[in-house]
Amino acid sequence: MHLPDGFLDTRTWMGMSVISGTFISVAVRKANKTISEKHIPLLGVMAAFIFAVQMFNFPVGGGTSGHFMGATLIAILLGPWASVLIMTTVLSVQCLVFQDGGITALGANIFNMGIVGGFLGYYVNAAIQSLFSGRKSIFVGGFVAAWFSLVLSAVSCAIELDISGTVPAKIAIPAMAGIHAIIGLGEGFITIATLSLLLKVRPDMLSLQKI
Repeated sequence: MHLPDGFLDTRTWMGMSVISGTFISVAVRKANKTISEKHIPLLGVMAAFIFAVQMFNFPVGGGTSGHFMGATLIAILLGPWASVLIMTTVLSVQCLVFQDGGITALGANIFNMGIVGGFLGYYVNAAIQSLFSGRKSIFVGGFVAAWFSLVLSAVSCAIELDISGTVPAKIAIPAMAGIHAIIGLGEGFITIATLSLLLKVRPDMLSLQKI
């Protein structure tokens, strides 16, 4: 899902950069107002965790592989604005150091994975948790939210490709949504596995103030 340089036209990548830049600016201001001493080390740990697990790809089929995105997990633990900050950090390092994703496409990648993934995951999880109670709500909400956030992030990417004239929507959306619907299963399982571990060793992390 990391868009490289050359896949988006100038109008699209500049527009996405402005949108992402605006979200990042708001996220920084919110973090400055609401962040606590408990959040500071956790932000660093989560960024390192997401960066590390994104390095591991799992086979999907047909020669395709996927990897964990992590925006929903961050949003569940720390809130959607924290997801924007952490995903921006991770994606920027991947782009600038490892050439994973283009520099001109960085704004679009942050929007797709950090903003769409984080906010969608956060609110889908919140909606599901309002319908269930106890641990069931945590696991059902985490899995469904992670799956939806990954698939919708992929659809967002496909729409940008269509707007840029790179790939028509009728081809890009089914292709991206279809393969990421499978990858999303891995996203969901990793998310609930992490939440399950945290429930055992650090249940207080699930009740931290959201950013």
